[in-house]
Order: sequence, then structure tokens, then C-alpha cells
Amino acid sequence: MIHDIQAKVLLAHVHQPEPWFGLKYNMNIYRGCQHQCIYCDSRSECYQIENFNDVLVKVNAIELLRKELPRKRVRGTIGTGSMSDPYLPLEKERNLTGQALQVIAGHRFPVHIITKSDLVLRDLETLRQISQVYAAVTFTITTTDDSLAKKLEPGAPLPSARLRAMRELASHGILTGVTMIPLLPLIEDTEENITQVVTLAKENGASYIIPAFGMTLRDRQRAYYYEKLDRDFPGLRREYENRFGNQSFAPVRDLHRLEVLFNDLCQKKDLRTAIPQFTPAKTSQLHLPLC
Repeated sequence: MIHDIQAKVLLAHVHQPEPWFGLKYNMNIYRGCQHQCIYCDSRSECYQIENFNDVLVKVNAIELLRKELPRKRVRGTIGTGSMSDPYLPLEKERNLTGQALQVIAGHRFPVHIITKSDLVLRDLETLRQISQVYAAVTFTITTTDDSLAKKLEPGAPLPSARLRAMRELASHGILTGVTMIPLLPLIEDTEENITQVVTLAKENGASYIIPAFGMTLRDRQRAYYYEKLDRDFPGLRREYENRFGNQSFAPVRDLHRLEVLFNDLCQKKDLRTAIPQFTPAKTSQLHLPLC
């Protein structure tokens, strides 16, 4: 179900320092997600999303953004995609992310986007404008096997589509890369999978790849994930329960060996394992235009 809501605030301050992407602000136009990835951490109770199958749309997001951006004294990176993908299928009709990027471009703020969708290409020209300051698009790719991805991320565009989109963005000078997060134990923690993700990321224009060698397993997230394991990977739930019990993080098998493999591959292919970040600046010195 899709529900329209009125939000009170759009841009949230990110606790500093934020080491992963150098974010200063976080923006989530949608809450809940149509991609329905079986492993999604956002189902956890700590995020207070009662029904993750419902998508809440902040219909006044653009109005809020136009009010909030001129008040920001620090021009820092605006991140989107942490709680819900900014390029859900409904973005095709609503175009709220596209409109928000146009406002951000007008105020010359930097942006970092995390997505599993090739729909980001629709905003290529706006991202090219933002990239004069700083724009980065990070695609989550944990497997390049489209058939496996259909089970793990049933509502998301296939990894092959994401790789093509990444190549297109990179060809236009947009900073692009990959988050290999999460790497699912007993499913994706193989040398073959990691090698394929790193190799195809490089071949399709990635400048960086950021891994997490395992996954969170918390309360409602764990229950939903195990339900899907029973359906699509019979017998695997028992292995998870035996290995991880009630712990909230499940590491991959042979962690050290896979980390060494990953780092060696990235070094050989000249891939960073961290994203180049924008350095925040005081907006009072920048004479930002208003939209």
C-alpha cells in the first residue's frame, strides 16, 4: 500500500563524524520500500517502521527542501537511500527525487545517492550539474547473478541493469561505485561471487567498492529473513540458527581469507575501498542562489 503523508522536516542532521560517505544531512522522501529485499535491516524494530510493505510518501518534500536548504549554514553532503531507495518504482510517477535533485542543484549542495535502480539515469543531467560541486551514485550490488538476485531482491532492478546504469553515469563523469553490503553468509560469501562483483564493478566504471562481510540479524528483520530462507533456500535456516543463534550480526565464513581476497583484487584493479568525500564548507561564504 502507498500512503501520502505530510512531513514536518525533510533534512536530518547526521551524527558527526560520519565515516562511510561523509554525509552532513540525510534525506528520505519515501519511508518503506517497494524493492522488498529479504535481508533489509530497515525492518528492525529500532527504525519504528510498523509495516515495511507500506510505502509512505512525503508529498510536501519539495516544499520543505526549498525552505530548509537556505537555512543550512554548512554546505555538506546530502545523502539519500539509507532507509528507503530514492528510486522506487513509484518514483517513475511521482518524480520527487528528481525534483529534489533539481532544488539541490540550484543551491549548489553536494549529493550522495545509494540505490538499487537504473531509474537514476533519468536524472543524469541534474547529476551532471550537481557534480560541478560533488555528486556520487553508489549502487548496492552483492551478487552479479541475476537469478539469485531475483530471490534476494524481488522488487529491485537486476544487478545487470545497475551495472549498465553505472557505466552510463561514469561515462558522463559522475563519481560511481558499489556497496557490497550486506554480503550474505552461506549464500554470497564465496571467492567466485566476490571476484565477480569486483571485476564487473571495475569494468563498468566503478571508482570504489565498499564491503561489509556479513549481515545484521535483528528481531523483525531476522524473522522475515528466516521466513524467506525457508521458502527459497530450504534447510539454510537451520544452519543460520546453529551458527549465529540470537546474535545481531552474522559474519561470513572464512572472514580473513575473503577480506584478503577482496583487498588484493581491489589493489590489482585500482579500486578504492572508500569513497572520495566532499569537504563541508560554510554556506555564508558561497553566495548560493535560491530556487
